[in-house]
Amino acid sequence: MRPLWLCWALWVLPLAGPGVAMTGEQLLGSLLQQLQLSEVPVPDRVDMEELVIPAHVRAQYVALLRRSHGDRSRGKRFSHSFREVAGRFLASEASTHLLVFGMEQRLPPNSELVQAVLRLFQEPVPKAALHRHGRLSPRSARARVTVEWLRVRDDGSNRTSLIDSRLVSVHESGWKVFDVTEAVNFWQQLSRPRPPLLLQVSVQREHLGPLASGAHKLVRFASQGAPAGLGEPQLELHTLDLRDYGAQGDCDPEATVTEGTRCCRQEMYIDLQGMKWADNWVLEPPGFLAYECVGTCQQPPEALAVKWPFLGPRQCIASETASLPMIVSIKEGGRTRPQVVSLPNMKVQKCSCASDGALVPRILQP
Repeated sequence: MRPLWLCWALWVLPLAGPGVAMTGEQLLGSLLQQLQLSEVPVPDRVDMEELVIPAHVRAQYVALLRRSHGDRSRGKRFSHSFREVAGRFLASEASTHLLVFGMEQRLPPNSELVQAVLRLFQEPVPKAALHRHGRLSPRSARARVTVEWLRVRDDGSNRTSLIDSRLVSVHESGWKVFDVTEAVNFWQQLSRPRPPLLLQVSVQREHLGPLASGAHKLVRFASQGAPAGLGEPQLELHTLDLRDYGAQGDCDPEATVTEGTRCCRQEMYIDLQGMKWADNWVLEPPGFLAYECVGTCQQPPEALAVKWPFLGPRQCIASETASLPMIVSIKEGGRTRPQVVSLPNMKVQKCSCASDGALVPRILQP
């Protein structure tokens, strides 16, 4: 059975909603906000006739224009199939454990992550050990388990990011589930060849202070080497196949967009010369291809919708956008001069299918 797929909720245009075409009013609003203006300036026509764009201003504009073709703002995706990756406890020091997962070849090509789940098996505490700790109240019999993503930088230094945290009782045993989707998102942003995925699991006291219980030391998770592999750490990767649940790229210019059209990027030209407010204010460009996302997205089967109730219907949205460099005229000290500005997320670079309600992944910091 082919793996299903669902897109992550991605960045959309700052003023337009998902799938909504950019309008002149939205462009104007973004420009006013960028220049910190409350209303459209009215340049003097005589000043504009004498205005010359200096070479360094035009060079700055061209540089931003070139950069806008390469830089993209990315914004997130989900499947019926999941894969389990056996992990191993690489080190154990006090109540901190390091899990290592080999990830290469684990995520199918042309697919995106919906959810990554870490499953740890909490071993039952021997009665003798519980007896040595005396009578524990319900609150003191709990421990906090925290999962962090560990990144080893090129210079050898470490950086950790909090991924998930929850309370567990020392009286319980069995599988404990942690959402580590964000850790896999971070791992996917690393340069190839990527190292293994490192997850640091810490077991700590719920409360600090002299009266705090040491019951957290009783919490133990099964590690590699368990009989027949029972109870060893597992990483479940849920994905959706973009061949079925993704967008198709650019629209066919000769085909009419209908309700049955699969999500695609359609050309849309914004004519600035035809907008009255831009007259004598916007010097460059005279217009630009903004594109828009049109069409619909295939919805996952009802069984998956029940499995992931936090995700709403999938929509066709702008998943990657680019900035729009402009040269505008501004008046300072009674003198009109040209200025270069860059409006973010004005041009649609890519359209994708995204589920309403899915979290936008954090960008990995250096």
